[in-house]
This record gives sequence, C-alpha cells and structure tokens, in this order.
Amino acid sequence: MTVRPQRARPGSAELQALVDELAEGLGRSVAVDDPLIRMVCTSRHFGDEDPVRIGTLLQGRADSATVRYVLAQGVAQWSKPGFIDGRDDLGLLPRYVVPLRERGHLLGLLMVVAPDKALAGEEIRAIARAADAMAAQLYVENLAADTRKTDERTLVLDLVDANVAARTAARRRALELGLLGEADHVLVTFVQLCRGTEPVRQSEAALWAALEGLRQTRSAQGLIAIYQERAILLQLRDRPPGPDEVAAQSARVLDELHTFLDPSAAPVIGVGGRHHGLHDAWTSYEQSLVAARAARRLPSLKSVGDWDRLGEFAVLLQLPEHALNRSLVPKPLRTLDEAGGGDRLRDTLRCFLEHAGSIPRTADALRIHRTSLYYRLRQIQEITGLDLDDGAHRLTLHLGLRIEELLATGDDAGR
Repeated sequence: MTVRPQRARPGSAELQALVDELAEGLGRSVAVDDPLIRMVCTSRHFGDEDPVRIGTLLQGRADSATVRYVLAQGVAQWSKPGFIDGRDDLGLLPRYVVPLRERGHLLGLLMVVAPDKALAGEEIRAIARAADAMAAQLYVENLAADTRKTDERTLVLDLVDANVAARTAARRRALELGLLGEADHVLVTFVQLCRGTEPVRQSEAALWAALEGLRQTRSAQGLIAIYQERAILLQLRDRPPGPDEVAAQSARVLDELHTFLDPSAAPVIGVGGRHHGLHDAWTSYEQSLVAARAARRLPSLKSVGDWDRLGEFAVLLQLPEHALNRSLVPKPLRTLDEAGGGDRLRDTLRCFLEHAGSIPRTADALRIHRTSLYYRLRQIQEITGLDLDDGAHRLTLHLGLRIEELLATGDDAGR
C-alpha cells in the first residue's frame, strides 16, 4: 500500500512529481526536506523505510534527536552531495544527501535512502539531474514565500515603530488586510541569536520555524518579523497571558531553536509587558528589548526575560550600554568587596536585604546563629560607613548589588 505523509511544509504538485519520478526510477525512497530537516514532500516506500522515515510521515518532521544529528553532519553547509551514516539508536538508515541550492542559497535537501551507502553511476547522474530541477522549482516557490514574509516583516516593524504616524498607518493597513482583528490585549516577544556558525539564512529559517506555530493559536493571532539574527512575534489576545503561559511559550521556542541551531547561537527571549490594544504594541516591543538584555546578562533567568517579572532590573537596564559599568557600583560596596572576608560579608548583606532586614529569617537562611549575624552586620557597617537601619543606605547597597549582578556577565547583544 502507498503511504502518503501529512506534510509539515507542503510542496507543490510540481515538486511532488519530480520526487515521485526520481523515486520510481531509482526504486528507492526519496524525500525533500527544508534546510531544517522538516519534510516538504516524499515518495512512497520501496521496502527501505526505517523508523525515522515512518515517524516523519506521521509527524511531518523527524524527532529532535535525529534533526540534531543530521544537522551536526554539516549538511546545511555542504557544497556537494555526500552520504550520512545511519544510526541504529535513532532508527536511521544511511542516506545520500544532495544540497538543493540556487544562486548560492540553500533551499532544501534531497535525501535518498541508501542502506549500503553505495549508488551506481547512473543513479548518481539521475539524482543530479533531478536535484537541479528540484532546486529550480524550490527557488520559484520560495520567491513567493519570501515576498509574503518581507511584507509581513515591514508591517510588524511599522507597528512597533517609535514614530506615531508610522504606527497609525500600519494599524490601519493591518486591519484593512484582515491580518489582525480587534483584540483587547497585545504582547510582543523578541528573540535574539548570537552570531553563530550557521549562515544568516539558516538562522532566519530556524527563527521562523520556532515561531510560526504561534502565529495562529486558540488564544492568539499574530505576525512575525525576522531580520538576520533577530525576530519579533506580535500577538493579539482576548486576555493577557499568565506567567506560566508565557514561560511555556518561551520554553517551546527555545527548544525548537536548540534543535535547529548550533549551541553557539545562544538564543535569548525577551517578553514585553501586557498592554491593551494594538496601539500599545510599540511599548511592549521596547520592553521586550530590555527583557532580552536581562536574559543575556543574568544567567539566573535561563535565557528568558519577562518584563513583568524583572523588578528593579527593568529600571537599571534602561541605562545605555556605555553607562552600565563598574563606576555605578556605590563606593561603600566596592570598599566591602575589597575588604578581607568580602565575599562572605557581601553574601550576608545580600541575604539580609533580600529578607527585608529580618534578623530571624536572615539567620535561618544563612544557617547561622543570630549572634554571628549581628557580628557580621556590624562589620559591614564599619567597613561601608553606612547604617543598615537607614532605608536610603539600604537602597544604595541593594541597588549596588543588583548592578554587580548585571556586570557579572557582559552584554553579548551585539555579537
């Protein structure tokens, strides 16, 4: 029985015909994947199917472990065809892989199942002829898709523009085109990659793949703008999403990016504030940039910054990059850092301030006797010259500690 897949990215009838013709001529299973190893179209089986192929037919994409393995072979950078080894633990048979390129751009990957990693000369020539035709067809299809994405990107960038006139015109255009309906709440998410080893187009494809499933959901409708290593997801919602929903959405995006990209991409996500109406999308966007900056600087955030949960960091990160330096750390705190036992005393001070100056709770958290805590606090006051019973002095020290956290890791946003 011929099994046809549920396609993740449906190819045209013309591309499907080319795949079927090649497969029938070879008597081998053939598939065309996009550069992220997501299935575009595939032939019927020829008795050479493996668990990966069967699973891909059902899911529209190989599992994450298989995708990472194939991409790790560097196929996205290949300039000529080659074999990839099978992996018994993944249920993957060897494949002959042909990069489908047009005008220097990788448009997809032609994969031919080859269990013995051997192809006759005529088979290789037939595959090469088919690959040329497939690349040309993909190029035509991608031109139309790229035009739509460019138009959408322009619209999103105008919707979050600081210029009032640009935003107003963009809102009118979006509503006239029916791209966004009226909704009570808006949320903007910003995603940023470091400049890793993948080509820019590969990074852009990964960003699109990670975000496209969030354009239309049961609770949101949205638009996407992708430019090089950055992406904006603008969502309109009937209700503001809760922290757990935002965290789950961000985790899903990170998981996809970690599947498609090398670890050097180091993606971070910034989630803007929740606002009423599309007219405040630009505010949520500006906040998402700050949240992404926090995610890059603070390892404790685990690559996701949420404006609504940044607290005082949301204020400190409004400072321009050149101003966010060691000179902002108050002199009394720098004196404490330089003193003998400074690490222990600084940790004590941080715990004391985090517990609102409560002696019992601070002593419990540090697992020390209150007498020892009083002794350390007196040392801190003597070294810094500040009074820990004075609210302004406490604020000075607490802000200084927060600034030190931000300075602990440099901001890699420009990489």
